[in-house]
Amino acid sequence: MPPAADGAKLADRISDELELLARNVDILEQLSGRTPKGIIRLSEALHLPIHKVRYSLHLLEREGVVQPSADGAVVTDAAREFWSSLDASLDAMSKRVDHLKERAAAHRSAAPPSRKGY
Repeated sequence: MPPAADGAKLADRISDELELLARNVDILEQLSGRTPKGIIRLSEALHLPIHKVRYSLHLLEREGVVQPSADGAVVTDAAREFWSSLDASLDAMSKRVDHLKERAAAHRSAAPPSRKGY
């Protein structure tokens, strides 16, 4: 497979991870400042399959930002640090993406190397 296709595959994997992060943020927002919500209610509210909600809750619980209760998931005090950390991480990623876009644009507009003599 040509290198460009490999680069696209890598970008697709990163895009999938960003979708997962966005889903986790959506779930955390649903839980923040509200009464506990179970998997089914979150699934209905966010129009997501139950297995995706369950996986995201598992990840958020591992991060310590949600915990299970008898009535559903609830946000922990660690959520405030999660939001601050997420904000800083997204800023750093945004700068890195902008830099990579500049580099890609420079190569996209450059003429392909000559293949004379091969």
